[in-house]
Amino acid sequence: MVQEFFKRVDVKQGIALSVFSSALFAGLYYYTVLLFPLTGEQIFAWRVLLALPAIAILVSRNRSWDDIAQIVRRLRCGWRLWPLLFTSAALLGAQLWLFTWAPLHQKALDVSLGYFLLPLSMVLVGRFFYQERLSRVQWLAVSVAMVGVAHEFIRVGSFSWATALVVFGYPPYFMLRRALRLRSLTCLWFDMLFLTPAAIVVLASQNPGLMDQVFQYPRLLGLIPLLGVISSTALVCYLSASRMLPLGLFGIMGYVEPVLLFWVAFLLLGEGMTASAWWTYIPIWIAVVLVGAEGLWIWVKR
Repeated sequence: MVQEFFKRVDVKQGIALSVFSSALFAGLYYYTVLLFPLTGEQIFAWRVLLALPAIAILVSRNRSWDDIAQIVRRLRCGWRLWPLLFTSAALLGAQLWLFTWAPLHQKALDVSLGYFLLPLSMVLVGRFFYQERLSRVQWLAVSVAMVGVAHEFIRVGSFSWATALVVFGYPPYFMLRRALRLRSLTCLWFDMLFLTPAAIVVLASQNPGLMDQVFQYPRLLGLIPLLGVISSTALVCYLSASRMLPLGLFGIMGYVEPVLLFWVAFLLLGEGMTASAWWTYIPIWIAVVLVGAEGLWIWVKR
């Protein structure tokens, strides 16, 4: 009885943390526009540098420094792991950059569409690369989503590169992490560590310099540290939820973020949509609901 009670408490806390992290990431989506005159590249650089202390705290809490030390020894003993870790960092870095760049360049809706399609693309990756069997509901969801994708091609004659970068950029990253067989926190530490030199170069080469920007826009002195607080808190909540929730339920909760990103882009960032564009989103939303409902049903039956 006691174990069952604490298990239920953990699930409730995990759900709350997952929703809170999604809300913070959505808030971060809008927060970038408040950091003017910083560019998307500069905001990306600050996110990387400010994330390292938060990840270090998580590593200490989880007593994962031994895992990191083991990877460091492997890096010292041979070169084979270096390009794999660099590739992992580059794939994640592209997504972190896009997340901060898109709201500043009227691409926020395109990125949110990519996050809606991402779970479905991962379903297809599982089917064709790992021979995972798809249920009838999953096949139906993929088929319905393809209706929306086809409509977008017919409507504009192409597919946004920002959407494509999310849909086709994240799966190789997750596949590489799976192949490396590293724990999520360990892999994230090295991702950020390998991105740090690029972040330093971006900030060192900015014109005007940081001090000039702060002198001209004093509010940056408070907004930049707050960027780190929001980003780090969202990350900590997300990783904490991943440990508290069953994997299936955690995956379902992942659908909250793209919903919030869409409404931030539509309502707060003011990115408009034509009437015909809704016929791209509606089939994709139906597909997401189908996949999410099936996952929730499976979790409840267990």
